[in-house]
Amino acid sequence: MGHNNGTEVTEFILLGFAGQHEFWHILFMVFLVTYAATLLGNVGMILLIKSHSSLHTPMYFFLQHLAFVDLCYASAITPKMLQNFLCNKQSISFTGCLVQLLVYGTFVTSDCYILAAMAVDRYVAICNPLHYPTVMCWRRCIQLLLGSYFMGFLNASVNTGFTFSLNFCKSNVINHFFCDVPPILALSCSSICINIMVLTVFVGRKKAFSTCASHLTAVTIFYGTLLYMYVHHGTNRSQEQEKMASVFYGIIIPMSNPLIYSLRNQDVIKALRHIGNKSF
Repeated sequence: MGHNNGTEVTEFILLGFAGQHEFWHILFMVFLVTYAATLLGNVGMILLIKSHSSLHTPMYFFLQHLAFVDLCYASAITPKMLQNFLCNKQSISFTGCLVQLLVYGTFVTSDCYILAAMAVDRYVAICNPLHYPTVMCWRRCIQLLLGSYFMGFLNASVNTGFTFSLNFCKSNVINHFFCDVPPILALSCSSICINIMVLTVFVGRKKAFSTCASHLTAVTIFYGTLLYMYVHHGTNRSQEQEKMASVFYGIIIPMSNPLIYSLRNQDVIKALRHIGNKSF
């Protein structure tokens, strides 16, 4: 659907995945089960940490909020995607697209900074254990957390503001399953140099934060797919590969984080066993 200069875009069409119309019922069930597992795992982790005093430490304080932001950014994109599987017209309003990008961007970026705060916590615990209670006091933990949320909102606000200040005259069809910056920029007939510069600066900072993360497996998976999406935007790779990368870091990682970060931890296993013993 083409648009001339000055034509106001009131909605966007989300193309979704290749073959979506043929296999929508399979895709719907897969993503529904994945989202249900994300809800169960992250809400369960939050409640577990809240209910056990042995887990009231800086490490689990950050882990609790990591579960919260994982839940939020998965919820920003998955319900609308599931709705579009069931509808003949996979559309989202201009305002809805803006809100989705802002909410998703806020929490996915906050996730990056919380990972950095967790890395600082583990570094101090391992390398400077005698000063750990002083360095990682509750006041500093709260400051790190609030800073993470602030930077997440700042990043998302800047990217969203620059993105939706552009003129969309090429089309209103987004070749993606949710509103993300790169596919939206592809629709613009305005200069996007500033947008690319802002996007590159923030992604570069995220990469620097990942180098000292203690949970290397999850951090590598998260940043690997994230950087694949954004740093190489505009190359000749398949757009379906770009969508798969988005599925991985936007839907799969929030589901797997409770396993990667928590169920390998002896303190969490003991807390789960304690609940099991009390229940049975």
